Amino acid sequence: MDQGTNPPKLRKSDAEWRAQLTPQQYHVTREHGTERAFTGPYWDEKRAGLYTCVCCGTALFRSETKFESGTGWPSYYQPVAADAVSEIEDRSWFMRRTEIRCATCDAHLGHVFKDGPRPTGLRYCMNGTALDFHPDEA
Repeated sequence: MDQGTNPPKLRKSDAEWRAQLTPQQYHVTREHGTERAFTGPYWDEKRAGLYTCVCCGTALFRSETKFESGTGWPSYYQPVAADAVSEIEDRSWFMRRTEIRCATCDAHLGHVFKDGPRPTGLRYCMNGTALDFHPDEA
């Protein structure tokens, strides 16, 4: 996996985020919400391309690392760079999980679990609402 570079942190006011994002995007990315399974964008996207943060455009995942997890959320076995995402301990809902955020703007993206495929054994289970998809040119 490419190590990438540490991007500068993007900071905006709550009002700026609300003006930029749809209500659903705001709820997921800024309030740590979760879309219902099989309802968000990209869970069944099959085209080749790049997935970026809906808030700031940071490159997060490539389609080559996407796999069908059966969960109803887009799932990947690794981000495009080690520093594209940050991990935060999440103890909400009486569980202990690892939350994944955009390293540039701290947008909540989803969670990572240790039940993914090779080569990493990880499943980055993301909210499609937190992502934008940019298909590769044919």
